[in-house]
Amino acid sequence: MNWTPLDDSVCQLGESPFWHPDEQALYWLDIVARTVLRTRGDGGAMRIERWPLPSEPGCMAPARSGGLVLALRDGIYRAREWGGALQLLVRAEHDTRTMRFNDGKCDVLGRFWAGTINEAKDRANAALFCLDARGGRSPVFTPMANEATTANGLAFSIDARTLYWADTASHAVRAWAWDAGANTLSGERVFTRFDAKPAGWTPESGLPYDGRPDGATVSADGHYWVAMFEGAQVLRFAPSGEPVEALSLPAQCPTMPCFGGADLRTLFVTTAAKGRSDAERARLPHSGSVLSTRVATAGLPVNFFED
Repeated sequence: MNWTPLDDSVCQLGESPFWHPDEQALYWLDIVARTVLRTRGDGGAMRIERWPLPSEPGCMAPARSGGLVLALRDGIYRAREWGGALQLLVRAEHDTRTMRFNDGKCDVLGRFWAGTINEAKDRANAALFCLDARGGRSPVFTPMANEATTANGLAFSIDARTLYWADTASHAVRAWAWDAGANTLSGERVFTRFDAKPAGWTPESGLPYDGRPDGATVSADGHYWVAMFEGAQVLRFAPSGEPVEALSLPAQCPTMPCFGGADLRTLFVTTAAKGRSDAERARLPHSGSVLSTRVATAGLPVNFFED
């Protein structure tokens, strides 16, 4: 693959990218640096703006009426404009000393979903929640799934009948039958499972390891694309769960893919530099950068938060 790094985009832990169609801009997060980033056009060149936040942002989505909805460590917040005041919508019920929000996005009906991560990684007590604030109603915050350690891989099928959700630590992506209107999940199954990391594995060990599932998206043909952390690749699966394609990356730790550009045929992938060895970063100098490549299959436009 011919990957292009975005200038000045290196993050400790890049995550939650989306393409804003009205602004023709890419947004993403650096969780560790507590920052929202976005690209802006300037005389034909692209520059990056940064917005510091008071705590770690796990995920975000654009809002139909402007601004963003963001999941920070201690709750879900609404910002009406770039750099604007943060309005608390829902306070987190978890212990914020050891748990925070992680991967999430909006569904096609404008509800915001966010999962959590147990940073101690000592038990599978992370969960997936859905926030409904449509029509100006008081936000309703509902637990939808649980028994995870690190919530990731959230995506929705194009017919709104399947919800995908990964637990990175267990190396598995689960799927549910989803009734989008009633917002109910049923018929949980394993969509795909990956081999655990071999004992003694390092990127230089030569031991085979595909990585573990991180962030994900769905393309216009209904395929599920998932970033494989420590696997240096994005994997593509048909709705049946059959593997279709592996896209190698010049970074060991991709974190989440998204489609963007005017035709939604540019694949952007955020990556991580945090905790990587000096040797790895010398070998893979684009670790932490946003990487992009052109693909034959278009993606789907981002879903907006409705309030």
